[in-house]
Amino acid sequence: MTAADVIAALGLPPESRVEQRVPKKLLVENGAPTTADKRHINDGIEELFWVAALKPGTIGVPEYRDATREYLEIAVLTLTLRPEAKLSRLVELIHRAVPYPVFLVAEAGTAVGISLAHKRLAQNEAGRVVLDAVPVACALGAGQVVGDWLAGLSLAAQPRTDLLTLYRGWIGCVEALLAAQITGRLAMPNDAAAQEARRVALADHARLQRDIAALRAQAEKERQVNRRVELNLEIKRLEAELSRQREML
Repeated sequence: MTAADVIAALGLPPESRVEQRVPKKLLVENGAPTTADKRHINDGIEELFWVAALKPGTIGVPEYRDATREYLEIAVLTLTLRPEAKLSRLVELIHRAVPYPVFLVAEAGTAVGISLAHKRLAQNEAGRVVLDAVPVACALGAGQVVGDWLAGLSLAAQPRTDLLTLYRGWIGCVEALLAAQITGRLAMPNDAAAQEARRVALADHARLQRDIAALRAQAEKERQVNRRVELNLEIKRLEAELSRQREML
């Protein structure tokens, strides 16, 4: 699996292609609020490449505007990372720096991941856009599940009411793969209600995993037998809840 495989799976029309390298200097100037972030960009990024600009004139999908959001274009980017890269921070910095919602494909050696993040208009600064939530990200692997997932990733398979619904469709695809990595079953989103239910279930599943890990660490350090028993019982209760939550994915 490579970044090129993911881009090919999108099935983007030639009219949308940009095929330009993004200078790191531009990213530093627009997306590095701290000295540490500047260092992450300069040391961690091998190449940032602007693959395509998806907008009404290039893909035939209308723009979206309301009081909170303006989805006038979706930028498709590929990111090649160096071994020392701080992946999660660089992904966030890129999503923050680009003034459009981004479909980002990141590649580090043989590892490939995808991330998307909704954006909204800044409340206190006219003309500025900010992240509306943390990026939805997923690492890709090999196997039949990922192969089937790639087949459903194409632009033609996404909702085309406007650029916001298109972007939501791709986020739903990423969430479907996240769920499949837990359950072993791939179920692509079929409507907005199902997508929202899965999003909530994924968040609950991640929370339960964090809570169980914290309790296990606490139990390992606990010296009092009675308290350790209480912690282990709570762990078993959360594990049962985690199992039920998995069925909702």
